[in-house]
Amino acid sequence: MSTFDDREDRFEQEYKHNAEVQFKVEARRNKLLGLWAAEKLGMAPADAAEYAKEVVMADLDEPGEEDVFRKVRADLDNASTKVSDAEIREQMASLMHIAKEQIRKGE
Repeated sequence: MSTFDDREDRFEQEYKHNAEVQFKVEARRNKLLGLWAAEKLGMAPADAAEYAKEVVMADLDEPGEEDVFRKVRADLDNASTKVSDAEIREQMASLMHIAKEQIRKGE
């Protein structure tokens, strides 16, 4: 039974590790998305950093990424910035790859 317990513990640890990494990747992607949107909004660097934090925090509203999309979409709309839904989603996908690589490298 000890072998089974050891195996179960390893699977639990792997699951926990993968969940932590995924959380970090998504948070990094959201930060990068916030910085991208801030540039579109014409924000100064200090304001852009604060806005990026707001985008990261928006992801805590509900599971999934739709809360982040809605925040960025609403902010761009409020500033009358002409950015399509497709462009936002493309950025989200592209930045997810960049975030994964940054986290993998320990950046």
